[in-house]
Amino acid sequence: MTSMYSKVKKYNVIIKLLSYLISIIPKPLLNIIWHFFDSTEGKIAILFRYLYLKKYCKTTGENIFVGKNVNLKNLQNLSMGSNVSIHSFNYLDAYGDVYIGDNVSIANHCTIISSDHTWGRSDIPIKYNKIVKKPIIIKDDVWVAAGCRILGNVTIENRVVIGAGAVVNKNLIENALYVGVPAKKIKTLNEEFPK
Repeated sequence: MTSMYSKVKKYNVIIKLLSYLISIIPKPLLNIIWHFFDSTEGKIAILFRYLYLKKYCKTTGENIFVGKNVNLKNLQNLSMGSNVSIHSFNYLDAYGDVYIGDNVSIANHCTIISSDHTWGRSDIPIKYNKIVKKPIIIKDDVWVAAGCRILGNVTIENRVVIGAGAVVNKNLIENALYVGVPAKKIKTLNEEFPK
């Protein structure tokens, strides 16, 4: 990770120039380019996705990796720190605000949804009932393993590991490993990895 971060710093001037060029291209054309690169993880595709996020997200740090076939919605409500990786086939909807801190890795096939349907009006189908915003905060040094679901109104504290397939529907305290449906703490993280 450190060497990749050094490369990003090394090419900072070029990235700033390309950011300027992206800033003057209209969104419909950028969306076509995004879809053209959507099924690849080549260097140009990764760089383009990063520049797209810098333009349309609420805030972005440096060194953000977005893999292929990632579906990102409501980018204007998405904030990301530095050294963030969102791997292939993820779905992230920031309608209700999503904040992702520094050094966060989200493995493949995860879903992050910051809103929820209501069902209070019985005179119309549930799908047409009001949608409520439910913010999600993922703090620093978090690893979300493959196939997780993170639901709205949760905060994931610093240094958390979420095991594959877990469903997060409540706040997670720092320095812990969580697994299961719903996610439950099974241990405190040590400095030494278990053998």
